[in-house]
Amino acid sequence: MAVTVQRDLTGLKSGAFDALLSSEDMGIAILDTELRYLELNSLLARFNGVSINEHVGHTVSEVLPKLAPLVIPILQEVLDSGEPVRNLEIYGETPSVKGQDSFWKASYLPIFSSPGHVSGILVMAVNRTLEYELKRIREESHELQRRILDSLFTFVGILSPDGLLIDANRAPLEAAGIDLADVVGKRFWDCIWWNYSPKIQMQLRSAVIRAGAGETVRYDVPVRTVGDTRITIDFMITPLLGADGEVTHLVASANDVSERKTREAELSLSEKRFRRVFDSTADGLVMINEYGEIMLANPSMAKMFGYSLSELYSCSIEDLIPAHLRDKHRKERSRYQESPVPRAMAAMRELMACRRDGSEFPVEVALTPLQFPEGTRVLATVVDISIQKQIQTSLIKALKEKTSLLNEVHHRVKNNLQVVSSLLNLQARSVPKELEGAFLESQGRVKAMALMHQQLYEHKTYESISAEKYSSELVTLISRSHTNGSNLNIETVLVPCDQELLLTMDQALPFGLLLNELVTNSIKHAFTEQNNGEIRISMLQKGDTNIVVVEDNGKGIDESIELGKTTSLGFQLIPGLVEQLDAEISLHREYGTRYEIRFSKRETEG
Repeated sequence: MAVTVQRDLTGLKSGAFDALLSSEDMGIAILDTELRYLELNSLLARFNGVSINEHVGHTVSEVLPKLAPLVIPILQEVLDSGEPVRNLEIYGETPSVKGQDSFWKASYLPIFSSPGHVSGILVMAVNRTLEYELKRIREESHELQRRILDSLFTFVGILSPDGLLIDANRAPLEAAGIDLADVVGKRFWDCIWWNYSPKIQMQLRSAVIRAGAGETVRYDVPVRTVGDTRITIDFMITPLLGADGEVTHLVASANDVSERKTREAELSLSEKRFRRVFDSTADGLVMINEYGEIMLANPSMAKMFGYSLSELYSCSIEDLIPAHLRDKHRKERSRYQESPVPRAMAAMRELMACRRDGSEFPVEVALTPLQFPEGTRVLATVVDISIQKQIQTSLIKALKEKTSLLNEVHHRVKNNLQVVSSLLNLQARSVPKELEGAFLESQGRVKAMALMHQQLYEHKTYESISAEKYSSELVTLISRSHTNGSNLNIETVLVPCDQELLLTMDQALPFGLLLNELVTNSIKHAFTEQNNGEIRISMLQKGDTNIVVVEDNGKGIDESIELGKTTSLGFQLIPGLVEQLDAEISLHREYGTRYEIRFSKRETEG
């Protein structure tokens, strides 16, 4: 009976071993005490990259030469101690994959032929190469992802569906000056970024709840950073779904938009300032597109034309032009917009505009082209010049009246002076011979004044006269008065200035009287020893200085005679007239007599 039981037990063990050898999950081998393969399954043969026949009868060193130095000491220890070695991780190269290490988890169990006597080793091995490779790839991938996330400026955090912070990249941690350990495992809204404000915490908690329900939430929010400072972030929290469609995690991400917010605030302030200036400008401002449609207008523009702003935006610019001028204006506008250039108010001609009620009024318009991405726009500055036109009309009327009055005054003064001259001429006929000269000189002075008024009357500006024309006519009158009935033959020569020399009203009278005295003196005294002579009057300008030279080729003036210090009335008048002219006079006695008069050029008010 015992023999039968033993036989059955041996059979069971043999069957169990055969079943173990046929395992598709584990490599099995039996080694003898010389570490030769006695038996093995096909799975282990594939793991080692050597056929079963090439295993059987060969030692571990022969089959696995590169792995043997690592394995043999362990196998020998099992033979010597009789103690098993379980779940040993082995890492090395096998013939199955040359040049690449494989990963094994092996157990080495002693086989006893009798108690205390080890006759072999049972090898059970599982090839974990693929598992370890996948693990390594996952770890490398995770590390790569971590490096990528840490290199981003974007803030990234991983949360559980109920809001626990599981992980975060470097950016938000560095921004707050903390380590991951300071916040991981905390409720997200209790972390340093948010816990400075209960309101901000409640806002975030609500966002987490909504994201946990499958909604993506995004908003701008200020968060706390290092040094208890604040930055504004564009924050978004997104649900991460599993294969079953359930929310497994929440992904929080954010970008620092402080600079953008600052720029937006500056832009908003700039726009408000522009709008304040634009809306408060007294002149009408309107911007049109290439079709003449009104894109922008200020209240002054609407008020000027009798529209509300909303009504004005529905108009085209041609609607603000009188009906009979619209076609012409449309053509001119199109031509201008083909090559627009800035055009100042002063460069514009007067235009007529049309109010909502149909009334017309004059305007001046300045144009400024502006470039926008959508095209060129033209900003027009419009000024109602109705009041200016009324003032201009009044001024023109007043000027005409003033001109008429001045015309009459100069005409009457000239006539009155001519009457005085005629009276002096009549009186001279009945005075003693020795007084005729004095009457003649007085008559000459009156004629000089009368001629000035005649010149102003003829010039029509009443502000200045031509020195050349005045001098020419005055010298002719003087010469005719003093040489008629005598045997004197005196030639007067006028050398004009290259530029027109003008005399203001303040300068004309003293200039004429001074010229009268100098020419009269030459005629009377320079040619007493001769019957022929020449008086030359030259005019020139040097900068702002007028120079008039009166010279003759007569006998000259005695050295003892000084201007203003003689008994002659004419010579006595000369210094006073020079002073009235605000001039300087110099007397030269060589080669006849030569007077040089210098006085400043004055601008007329017109």
